[in-house]
Amino acid sequence: MASSSSFIANKKDLGLSALSSTSSPFSIPKCRKSISKKIVSVMAPQQSERKPATTGSVKIAMTMTEKILARASEKPQLSPGENVWVNVDTLMTHDVCGPGSIGIFKREFGDNAKVWDREKIVIIPDHYIFTTDERANRNVDILRDFCLEQNIKYFYDIKDLSNFKVNPDYKGVCHIALAQEGHCRPGEVLLGTDSHTCTAGAFGQFATGIGNTDAGFVLGTGKLLLKVPPTLRFVMDGEMPDYLLAKDLILQIIGEISVSGATYKSMEFVGTTVESLNMEERMTLCNMVVEAGGKNGVVPADSTTFKYLEDKTSVPYEPVYSDEQARFLSEYRFDISKLEPLVAKPHSPDNRALARECKDVKIDRVYIGSCTGGKTEDFMAAAKVFLASGKKVKVPTFLVPATQKVWMDVYSLPVPGSGGKTCSQIFEEAGCDTPANPSCGACLGGPKDTYARMNEPMVCVSTTNRNFPGRMGHKEGQIYLASPYTAAASALTGYVTDPREFL
Repeated sequence: MASSSSFIANKKDLGLSALSSTSSPFSIPKCRKSISKKIVSVMAPQQSERKPATTGSVKIAMTMTEKILARASEKPQLSPGENVWVNVDTLMTHDVCGPGSIGIFKREFGDNAKVWDREKIVIIPDHYIFTTDERANRNVDILRDFCLEQNIKYFYDIKDLSNFKVNPDYKGVCHIALAQEGHCRPGEVLLGTDSHTCTAGAFGQFATGIGNTDAGFVLGTGKLLLKVPPTLRFVMDGEMPDYLLAKDLILQIIGEISVSGATYKSMEFVGTTVESLNMEERMTLCNMVVEAGGKNGVVPADSTTFKYLEDKTSVPYEPVYSDEQARFLSEYRFDISKLEPLVAKPHSPDNRALARECKDVKIDRVYIGSCTGGKTEDFMAAAKVFLASGKKVKVPTFLVPATQKVWMDVYSLPVPGSGGKTCSQIFEEAGCDTPANPSCGACLGGPKDTYARMNEPMVCVSTTNRNFPGRMGHKEGQIYLASPYTAAASALTGYVTDPREFL
């Protein structure tokens, strides 16, 4: 698509040779340990061939991700491709993968085994909550029993499904709850049994999704064997137009590099545009790195990060930053001031198109929610479009706040320029559905009775993260991924709509 690929100013490919050049000398000391003393003298001349960078106190320049993993594995330096045992700072699991992880933990460590650290495990029911599905409900019961047995400190339980507000511990979507409850900290390692755990990279930490077997092992040991990923760097400069959101930026990047363009790579986001983003927008950016195949996404911590964390955590943390001489596999540059609102057409997050090019696509509904598009700032953005238009929605518009805190914000925070109106008032005036119980909702389909699930073939504009066939329910459903601005604009017209029509 020529029109939007022109935003890439230049791409510098450094090739893999740059990364492997420093790895060969490390094989020498390893050999010497395993062979008898007589042979050491034969090896000695090799010492002279060692490059200065690998001797004494001179350090190899490292990226942020390499530094975090080096610290967590207690190594002075690391290079991409190395496998290291990493000490985990926080392990998160939820109601879909928790029971499986717990089962593996008990099978491998014993029925009476204790977890490695009851204060470093965070268990968050959020996926299949508000349903009468007995197996879904049983999953939450399994989590509850385990947390009581292990005395897990951070279990965000829900018992009364009829009214989420009477469950003071219940939070909602795990990735947003982790941030709001102070479990995300710069320089740390956070692993979670959910592919979108990479969201927390917005805090300048290493965060990635792992499988149930890995999680079972971490529950017992607090460690995991990880391969150090090479890093792709994305430099975004230019003033962000007021009709764009971070969702547009990440859809642009995924459209540029494809859904496999960052497979097992770290994606580092820098530049003046990124620095101007608030924490929730940075979370959106990092949230979808997995849709490009990324191992993790990361934004360097700065004053915005520290301010957000002020009232969230009292645990000391130490941010790290990429060295100036750090080697990146590739560097991509974007001038964001020239970018236009985007969508990802069915059935792939890299099927990028300009929103205005899809203006003839008739839609049946709009969905605003999820870890990607259900945060306070996302609802504020949607409200801004409804307010500017003064019109009513033409298709059913479903609103699913990510967490209980976001739900409260929707009902209490005044929208700037509205004369004191809250998001909920603006949504009501626009004819949207009443904001629903906070959870993952229909983002990943779920049981048949899940709120706003697509139970028949429909066309939906959604602020979620995936649009594969069947993702939101019916496998013939068509999902257009978009920013909250674009989603709200589309709700007002009944067609995929560029938000500039209202903003």
